[in-house]
Amino acid sequence: MPTRAAKEEKLAQVVSLGALQLQRRLLGYRARLDRVLKANKRAVTRLFSTGALFNKQGTRAGRDLLTAHEHLLRALALLDRLENQGDVPAPRRQDAVDALFEELDTLLARTAELTEQTGALLTELRNE
Repeated sequence: MPTRAAKEEKLAQVVSLGALQLQRRLLGYRARLDRVLKANKRAVTRLFSTGALFNKQGTRAGRDLLTAHEHLLRALALLDRLENQGDVPAPRRQDAVDALFEELDTLLARTAELTEQTGALLTELRNE
């Protein structure tokens, strides 16, 4: 007859710290992407509502914001893949996971550059 300790041993679960770290990292990226997507949407809305989207400088800013949005959509697809929710299965090897995170960082850096370029125009619009 099994003892109480033996029964409790069967219920013990092993927790992977690596998986928890990955999950926390993915949540951080998802929150960051959500903030950037919302800021991008506000910027495009501001360009449109002020009519600045229809002049040369505003059109360039809108195009930059559209490119930034495309980068963000690609980043979201990568996150879905890392969370094993995408069409392509999540990579298993650590070097493949690191490569996807590196690509995410690159996309976010490009997005920041493009958004920064439109910052001056948006600041002018706020001051009007």
